Amino acid sequence: QVQLVESGGGLVQAGDSLRLSCAASGRTFRSYTMGWFRQAPGKEREFVAAISWGGGSTFYADSVKGRFTISRDNAKNTVFLQMNSLKPEDTAVYYCARDPSRRVDLSPRSVRYDYWGQGTQVTVSS
Repeated sequence: QVQLVESGGGLVQAGDSLRLSCAASGRTFRSYTMGWFRQAPGKEREFVAAISWGGGSTFYADSVKGRFTISRDNAKNTVFLQMNSLKPEDTAVYYCARDPSRRVDLSPRSVRYDYWGQGTQVTVSS
């Protein structure tokens, strides 16, 4: 059983930064692509970013490109999401998830991901 636990969310002002963390259980963490998704009230869950198992490849949604950075520390079984220049429209619950497929391409499709964390709330005030 894989457990993913997000942390680092909070209430910030527009233009501020936050760093989210996702700690994963299990010895095979380093074998899998990891992704971040978010869901705002009344909206569908949407893709934010993904990172390959070794960290060499990343993929971002257009809405966060240039502002967010995904990274990982396989020695600590943790994936991060550095969020800069936050906007009110970034307000959402942020989830990390694991892609078990071991495919080379990084996917924005939530159906590719099997284990999900409980989420951490990010609120950006204007």
